[in-house]
Amino acid sequence: MTRGGRALEVAVRHPRLKADRRKLAAAIGVLDQNAGKFLGGCPEGELSVAFLSDRALAALHGDFLEDPTQTDVITFSGDAAHGLAGEICVSVDAAVRQVGPSGPRFSAEVMLYVVHGWLHLAGYDDLSPAKKRVMRRAEKRALALLAQSGSMPRFKLA
Repeated sequence: MTRGGRALEVAVRHPRLKADRRKLAAAIGVLDQNAGKFLGGCPEGELSVAFLSDRALAALHGDFLEDPTQTDVITFSGDAAHGLAGEICVSVDAAVRQVGPSGPRFSAEVMLYVVHGWLHLAGYDDLSPAKKRVMRRAEKRALALLAQSGSMPRFKLA
């Protein structure tokens, strides 16, 4: 899927998730169009977004970060020389635990995780309290942009 020049690969690997891929591409496009407001934005190149179960994301967490605990999102930087911006891996189950399994709050929580990953690729981190505050402000700005543009995707569990 391509939006505004960026190739977007979406992998829905959670067995019950239904995702509006077209709206997700539009949302990524809005973020990319506003990259200047976010440290220059996610690098150019193909972006991959994977929606996973807790178990699958915890396995990645253990394999690549040597921490097999559950988490809500993991971001892997890409390889600009090969046209890859990076990959954002989202735990759908974490969103369910946070806000419940349906409705606008569920969609917003899943999209928060996507935005969080996009911001990591843009250069934000949240490893210190001060940097975490900066990340949270950027998340709020990004989600507000998506809401204002009507590009907030819908996610639901079947």
